[in-house]
Amino acid sequence: MHERAGQPAQPSDLVDVDALLAAYTDVRPDPDDPAQQVVFGTSGHRGSSLDGAFNEAHILAITQAICEYRRQQGTDGPLLLARDTHALSLPAWRTALEVLVGNGVEVLVDEREGWTPTPALSHAVLRLNAGRTAGTADGIVVTPSHNPPRDGGFKYNPPHGGPAGSDATGWIARRANEILRAGTGSVRRVPWERARATAGGYDFLGHYVDDLPTVLDLDVVRQAGVRIGVHPLGGAAVDYWAVIAQRHRLDLTVVDDRVDPQWSFMTLDHDGRIRMDCSSPSAMAPLVAQRDRFDVATGNDADADRHGIVTPDAGLMNPNHFLAVAISYLFAHRPGWGADVAVGKTLVSSSLIDRVVAGLGRRLVEVPVGFKWFVPGLLDGSIGFGGEESAGASFLRTDGTVWTTDKDGILLALLAAEVRARTGRSPSEVYRDLTERYGDPAYARVDAPATREQKARLGALTPDAVTATELAGQPITARLTEAPGNGAPIGGLKVTTQDAWFAARPSGTEDVYKIYAESFRGAEHLEQVLEEARAVVSAALAR
Repeated sequence: MHERAGQPAQPSDLVDVDALLAAYTDVRPDPDDPAQQVVFGTSGHRGSSLDGAFNEAHILAITQAICEYRRQQGTDGPLLLARDTHALSLPAWRTALEVLVGNGVEVLVDEREGWTPTPALSHAVLRLNAGRTAGTADGIVVTPSHNPPRDGGFKYNPPHGGPAGSDATGWIARRANEILRAGTGSVRRVPWERARATAGGYDFLGHYVDDLPTVLDLDVVRQAGVRIGVHPLGGAAVDYWAVIAQRHRLDLTVVDDRVDPQWSFMTLDHDGRIRMDCSSPSAMAPLVAQRDRFDVATGNDADADRHGIVTPDAGLMNPNHFLAVAISYLFAHRPGWGADVAVGKTLVSSSLIDRVVAGLGRRLVEVPVGFKWFVPGLLDGSIGFGGEESAGASFLRTDGTVWTTDKDGILLALLAAEVRARTGRSPSEVYRDLTERYGDPAYARVDAPATREQKARLGALTPDAVTATELAGQPITARLTEAPGNGAPIGGLKVTTQDAWFAARPSGTEDVYKIYAESFRGAEHLEQVLEEARAVVSAALAR
């Protein structure tokens, strides 16, 4: 933990925005340097212009590749182009629009010239594609999510409205890197004035906000007079919250509506960096300090696909805790969902969810890390709720049809208010009820150093690479390198016992691997699990 974690940012912590923007156009990435190539992680391509990892050349190449990919797939409807509040988002958005129009793509942008949350784009794609088999829409969101102010990000959502799968992102990345190596002179591009004049408008905010009563019971929230506090953390949801409060007549206060590309109003994250992570107690410290003002308070990251829930009695809830509460509540209060509707979770999310789902008599679908794995089930209504441990989730409308196929932090924040209104208890109080019934888990995530070669070996492990028979005093019951819910490779390893588990997977952006662990036998046992997990992984990598 950094010595100033949770404290206000100082001038020395702030990025030089002028230098950041100048580097966007001036720095030419080296196509032979892996750190400067196009790489799509679980949420698109990310990097900083200062590092030669997110520059105009990257956006030219990626957008041209997307145009070619969508032609190959027969996607010929409008493409919705959205952006968040990061400094690099606006120039990248402009570059992308020039290339899209240059390729003859019909483009729709926010009619208010504002910022667009990721869930609003997913909602828009699904709305435009409802009942269509031809002329379908897709989308691009220019965002690095919760990443620091120096970063930029670019992600593609196909016609299903959710994050692109690895087949799509792999093709787009390979083609983009080919374009980078050949030079971007072949990219089809028109001048900015022509591009902007050609683009059409779409009311992202209006359609999203007006549609919320189909997925949430806002009447009960209003009637109960739930006092809601919101900190958008300077992100794309900043204008949405005021409109939500007005249109649905909620007692909702936006505690800070500042938008600043340096995020000078933020408190520092655990490592001393500015990061708009609404699941971090350090980043959310200003809202946590106001928790007694509200019945429930919430924050979002820069593109509003994540949620942070603050209650008077518990402060900032662990994301796993609220996922368990949300699942327990929704499946008891959504009679329009069929009896066969399942629950989706990533395999590094808390096993308390497994126990809650079993208690509900529902089927659990456990998938690898990445929200893309929930898209098919949300789309056809077979998965009622899909959530991941990093505070991202979405769920079906009250009639059992799809709402979004991407993470929706606004939705989950409002669900916390619905839980408070209908149960008369805070989400954290509901969580304590669950632990009394199912056990009280201790959960942690730590990083361990790893070379690129070690990360590659970790991602390719097979179950027989684990020779240990016990973990923290209990027999090992499973060694997993594929997700139980869909058989997809997890890109790492998960080891389970009766009361504990750990999972290890390589980071896509740093020279580390991540260890997730949980124990239902207390904090001391969790530390033992973590210690032995490092040993098990080290032994497996040394084989």
